Amino acid sequence: GGMRMRMESGEEMQGAVGLRCSWDIPPPPSTQAKWVRLNVGGTVFLTTRQTLCREQKSFLCRLCQGEELQSDRDETGAYLIDRDPTYFGPILNFLRHGKLVLDKDMAEEGLLEEAEFYNIGPLIRIIRDRLEEKDYTVAQVPPKHVYRVLQCQEEELTQMVSTMSDGWRFEQLVNIGSSYNYGNEDQTEFLCVVSKELYNSPNGLSSEPSHKAKVRPTLLWSGSRS
Repeated sequence: GGMRMRMESGEEMQGAVGLRCSWDIPPPPSTQAKWVRLNVGGTVFLTTRQTLCREQKSFLCRLCQGEELQSDRDETGAYLIDRDPTYFGPILNFLRHGKLVLDKDMAEEGLLEEAEFYNIGPLIRIIRDRLEEKDYTVAQVPPKHVYRVLQCQEEELTQMVSTMSDGWRFEQLVNIGSSYNYGNEDQTEFLCVVSKELYNSPNGLSSEPSHKAKVRPTLLWSGSRS
């Protein structure tokens, strides 16, 4: 009788060992932990599923949901991604707090490549805006001269001159005689030619302050010459 008992207890033990071993297999996606390890080009990053899923359409969100993308993992269970780890730090930080922070020796072009690979829309837009600003300061397109002809009455002239917005300058004043009769008083009318230099940025938007004059003289003609 004793013999059979020992065998049974041995079998039970083997069963227990077998159970214990089965936990080494990574749990199925539904029960996955909130922490995620990523091995990007040999560098391991630790982050949360919540951070990676900030941008729903991104590669990283799809990766850690594990539905569509069957990604390879290294021996620690980290997802293997064959990309440059240098730029992954700023990308992960952007997902964490929504700000783009770059070391001074990092090229925006390099980060743009990575942001496009991971498909992080808001970050792509931020970097493109920064690159456009850079192009604008580097390119300094030669200014375009814009001319306007304004018609105003004599009494409005001084106020108009004093409230012209920055950058406009008077080119010419033409007395066109009295064209209106207010009661007994003749009001002398003037044509006033003004010009301004417009700096075009490469994306086609020109920087032009609005006309601040409180008196709204009639704008007769507006044109430009490069």
